[in-house]
Amino acid sequence: MARQRRADGPGDASPVRLIAIAVVLICLVLVSLRLLPGSPFEATAAAKWGVPAGPAERATDAPSDRSSRPSPTPTPTPSPTPEPLPFEAKELDLDIEGWYSWSVLDRRSGEIIGSDNMDETSTTASLIKAWIVADYLRRADDAGQTPSGAKLADATKIIRDSDNTRAEQFYNTVGRSASIKRLISLCELTDSKVAPDGGWSRTALSPRDTARMGVCIADGRAAGPKWTKWLVDEMRLVRGGGDFGIRKAFPAAERKTIAIKNGWIDRTREQEMHINCLAIGDTWTMGVMVRYPIGKGYEYGMQNCQKITEALLRPAT
Repeated sequence: MARQRRADGPGDASPVRLIAIAVVLICLVLVSLRLLPGSPFEATAAAKWGVPAGPAERATDAPSDRSSRPSPTPTPTPSPTPEPLPFEAKELDLDIEGWYSWSVLDRRSGEIIGSDNMDETSTTASLIKAWIVADYLRRADDAGQTPSGAKLADATKIIRDSDNTRAEQFYNTVGRSASIKRLISLCELTDSKVAPDGGWSRTALSPRDTARMGVCIADGRAAGPKWTKWLVDEMRLVRGGGDFGIRKAFPAAERKTIAIKNGWIDRTREQEMHINCLAIGDTWTMGVMVRYPIGKGYEYGMQNCQKITEALLRPAT
């Protein structure tokens, strides 16, 4: 009698088959956990949404994203070479009787050139009036005051015409020698001194400090921001007997752009003439001082201020 063959059902699976099924199920579960956000089994190499993959995650054959590259460092544009000053630093051997000294200051760099004796002092005479007016104007503004029209007219006379009477009145107003002490401090002078008698005319200034005072006037420290332009414009309008020296060495077209204040006096005690020149250009300031025997007169020193300047100017190009 033949045996009846029973069909295989689920319950009849062999052990090997059951193990294979279990392995497949475990692999499916692990793959699901790796893909689940926040899972401890999450694949760390997968790029997050909206965040580009890092260099290690990018396929080597994938095209590079130019927008993600760092911008190249721009090549710095070299600063243009500044125009040289109109003066040359050189020793002078001029046929001038007596003592003379000069200094030029580059307003852009602060560099100072000058004669070996540019730190020696001489009495300023009327040159110091530019500071006296500047000190008056700055102090008035600091006190919240505006000088009257009459006071400004007096200041104009002091600068343009070198009026001594009005200069003495202003000097008294600003405290006499206390004003010179402010000059030395505010303008960072190193060689200059208050006159022994406290007067403005015998203030001791060097050509180097004269150039420094010029910068102090030009950059606004002396007269303050409100009055600097006014003062420099007045110094460009110096006229009459006070219009000599440094700017006369320049072509006529340039002279009107150069602000000046000069001083000239006969010192009978020393039997000397003291002639001094201050000039303020666009990029420079200059001080020239001469002393010589009193008998040679004013014109000799006035011409020598110009002669010294001419000897220092670069040749015209």
